[in-house]
Amino acid sequence: MSVSDVFVSLITGLLLLQAAVRFPAALRGQHRGRSLSGAFAAFAAAWWLRTDSGRFVVNHLGVNDLPTLLKHVLAIVGICELLTYVSDVYHDEDATARHIKITSLVHRTADRASLATVLCLAAVFFLALDRSQTFADSPYFVGRHVGEPALILYLGLFNAYTGAAAAVCAYQWGRAAGLAARKSLRTGLAMMTVGMALLVLYAVLRTAYVAAITIHPSLAGAGSTQEHVTDALLYAGFLLWMLGSITPATHALAARLRAIKALVALHRLWRDLVLTVDGIALHQPSMVFGGHHAATTINTMRDVLSHDITPQIRLGRYITEIRDATHELRRRAPSDLLQRARRLAEAQGHSDKDAHAVAEAYWLKAALSAADAPAGAPVAYYTASDDFASEVPWLQRVARAYRQAGPDILPKLETQPPAPRSHSLKSTP
Repeated sequence: MSVSDVFVSLITGLLLLQAAVRFPAALRGQHRGRSLSGAFAAFAAAWWLRTDSGRFVVNHLGVNDLPTLLKHVLAIVGICELLTYVSDVYHDEDATARHIKITSLVHRTADRASLATVLCLAAVFFLALDRSQTFADSPYFVGRHVGEPALILYLGLFNAYTGAAAAVCAYQWGRAAGLAARKSLRTGLAMMTVGMALLVLYAVLRTAYVAAITIHPSLAGAGSTQEHVTDALLYAGFLLWMLGSITPATHALAARLRAIKALVALHRLWRDLVLTVDGIALHQPSMVFGGHHAATTINTMRDVLSHDITPQIRLGRYITEIRDATHELRRRAPSDLLQRARRLAEAQGHSDKDAHAVAEAYWLKAALSAADAPAGAPVAYYTASDDFASEVPWLQRVARAYRQAGPDILPKLETQPPAPRSHSLKSTP
């Protein structure tokens, strides 16, 4: 296998991997996920047609150079999908900004021009190009059509289309790289920008070379060198773009994994609360085998991995429902329960924020046992969290203490005298 084949196989594999990773989002109907998955899949198919196996399959149809036409059509499809994704992503910023207007205009133009471009390419391919020469005469498409005016029209159309799209992507990603706060994201966007810039250079060099050999066919003697140079640009451009695109995807994956980890940590607390307090949960907890302890893992995974679009949204719902249930329990819990819980936590050797987390967990466990008491005015309640960013790690600490609290906690709470109010943290209304 040649070095060129290795690069083509590597790029094709990476494109397929990217398409597969984003395919679930496409199935869920996410417009951006569908666009990006479609772009990667189309590009992967186009690169596959550069391989011997791809050409072998298509050449069975008996049409010379058909793999090249299909490769270019698939590339145009991928470009349309990629421009759709880029336009959607940056349109959310400010639809009136100049850079957004430029991208939207190019996207609309590309959508309208794509079918016309494909039809023009097909017309030139079947009606104007001399396809009497085969791969055996020259391994390069350009080499088989040296001196043909139709070649300028064919590759000029294709390169103008791809070059303009690559320039728009480079412009948007370069601008985003300058504004990115995280170094890793900045690096990824910069790699994507450089990759697109190399693809623009590829389109320009290819067009200039085709024009030169059409006017002066004698220059075609440098065809092999030109192919190696432009192929190197193409390989480097695609590799930089894909490797750079992995960075945002990696951050998104890491965020999803952190959310799933938090959901698993909060699940036991959330489940106990929403099963006890009616009307709180948007989706009731899973009850496989009647919620038996033996099916805990199954029920947890079903709750953690279902219902919502993303784990982040599901985590936000869990936090909201835990706090809604907590507020409802405040209307039924004894007024001095939190003070007694804090006193017990301190007696057990806990201090500072750890004592507050344990006290909150004890309060929740005891308040659940009083959920059937008559409702009254909400009792005072204290928590260490300020906003959603601090709520997630704080409730994970509370949930951990809640899981560790044994059945002997309730009798111990009943024997605790009230703790001084000065020990409390911030009150929630």
